[in-house]
Amino acid sequence: MGQRWPRAWKGLCVAEPILSAVITCYKDEQAILPMHARLTQVFTSLGVNYEIIFVNDGSPDHADSVLKELTAKDEHVLAVEHSRNFGSQNAFVSGMQLTTGDAVVLLDGDLQDPPELIAAFYAKWREGNDVVYGRRTKREGSVLLALFARAFYLIFRGVSEVPIPLDAGDFALMDRKVVKGLLALPETDQFLRGLRAWVGFTQTGVDYVRPKRAFGRSTHSFLKNLWWARKGIFSFTFVPIELLGYAGLALTTCSLCALVYLLVDSLRHPEIAHGVSTIAAMIAFFGSLNLLAVAVVGEYLIKIFEEVKRRPKFIRKAIRYGEEHYVTAAEIDAFLQRRAHGTGPMRPPSARSFDGNEA
Repeated sequence: MGQRWPRAWKGLCVAEPILSAVITCYKDEQAILPMHARLTQVFTSLGVNYEIIFVNDGSPDHADSVLKELTAKDEHVLAVEHSRNFGSQNAFVSGMQLTTGDAVVLLDGDLQDPPELIAAFYAKWREGNDVVYGRRTKREGSVLLALFARAFYLIFRGVSEVPIPLDAGDFALMDRKVVKGLLALPETDQFLRGLRAWVGFTQTGVDYVRPKRAFGRSTHSFLKNLWWARKGIFSFTFVPIELLGYAGLALTTCSLCALVYLLVDSLRHPEIAHGVSTIAAMIAFFGSLNLLAVAVVGEYLIKIFEEVKRRPKFIRKAIRYGEEHYVTAAEIDAFLQRRAHGTGPMRPPSARSFDGNEA
């Protein structure tokens, strides 16, 4: 495919693209400055205009102080502070809403997503791919975690209603139209890597080895990873509840056959006592099956309950850009309006996105 630029639009020619990077930060104070330095080097080497948006998702460390100094020094940096921790998925959405770039890159703030891979993402995007995601061929660190992740993606891909790439996390470059599609989705409880596959478009992967966390300890425990797996599976498939239906039908058939056999056997051999243990085992088995079925149905009810509450995905406490510090609701809303209408930082009023629409 041809390059995405330059391309004339009503007499205008967009000579260079704008790339936006969104980084979620939670207990990543030490990684912010190295992340910024590496991103700056990558974008500079690519020769593109760029913006870097750090989302401080209620981090309990001194990330806000680091970001305050960084935004004052570099006009390419914008920092968002949430009122509390809303989770990485909501933090990504918060950052994506503020982007003005022709393509958006999502990265975790712990430097396990190597910024240098953006160059390969960028090349694939120029070839015409709308989504370029990082595909983890190997994970440094815990072998158990790597095996768990591999098993999850295999199961997730097998039961999902849409094709899900194996070993692909949130680390990806997405074209502006893909970002618009994701932001238009109404779900409160979002699983971005699944929704990214759901929206479609042309997608491809780039292989890489995922390094260990550069600073501190991982905020994802085994139980947290298990929660992520549950969230992904119950968000994109009804297979668990369907399997329970099949299991119920099969076990009911087996139970009827067993009852018929016991009846016939008692008539043929009345002298043989049929033990209470068999009945107790059957009661325990079917009781546990009922409990499992209720738990699976409950998972879907929980998701319905979360969606109908319609609570906001996040609440912004403050936004920093340059020397400005927007803290009141009116200031934040005015800033968001400027960004939405293409008059915010990094996006000149005359520029257009490559689909011909306002940024």
